[in-house]
Amino acid sequence: MSKKVTPYKESELGKKEQVKQMFDNISGNYDGLNRVISFGTDVKWRKRIVAFLKDKSPNSILDIATGTGDLAIAMAKTGAEKIVGLDLSPGMLEVGKKKVSNKNLQSTIEMVVGDSENLPFEENSFDAITVAFGVRNFENLEKGLEEIHRVLKPGGHFVVLETSVPTKTPFKQGYKIYTKHIMPAIGKLFSKDRSAYTYLSESASVFPHGEAFNNILRKIGFIGVENKPQTMGVASIYVASK
Repeated sequence: MSKKVTPYKESELGKKEQVKQMFDNISGNYDGLNRVISFGTDVKWRKRIVAFLKDKSPNSILDIATGTGDLAIAMAKTGAEKIVGLDLSPGMLEVGKKKVSNKNLQSTIEMVVGDSENLPFEENSFDAITVAFGVRNFENLEKGLEEIHRVLKPGGHFVVLETSVPTKTPFKQGYKIYTKHIMPAIGKLFSKDRSAYTYLSESASVFPHGEAFNNILRKIGFIGVENKPQTMGVASIYVASK
């Protein structure tokens, strides 16, 4: 990333610890705010990931930065026998565990605390790995991607859903106004953590999206890399394999 953005600018903690603290703070209202801020389009984007992976018939899936487990739960529809949702934030995972239990998916989905840059799995462990709105929170992006490449099976699929920045007028200007002013304002209205949604918009603005991210994936060793812009370019789905 061209600029290091952290949630709490006055904190002496590293980015990883700050991100954990931030998501613990906002875990209780994260799902509701996500729906409002994205106008519900994040649900549609996740469905496209599920459709892509269902066609690949993975037996095991790792969902990194799983948060409250929305994507992990949706991926039960792929038919995978084992889905692991991993996140730094115990607070987010507690919300996720309740959702998994409510859907009676405990035998399929396991929610675990873990660090994306030091994954607690052996090499070649998963048929598919996903990250939705999480790679921009990695403290060391390349290290996290190297870990993902390590635990992905040869021939396995890696799918990333991440915010990006529209390049066409007037969407580019509208997106800038929305993410810089409106999104943080909504977050501050409904969240006790006033810094969180400012960080989320700032981190999205500096993330190397599009071909820049494609090139990082290729550098790590992923093959078949491509990105699919979503909803006028406000997000992208990246797909790659090992």
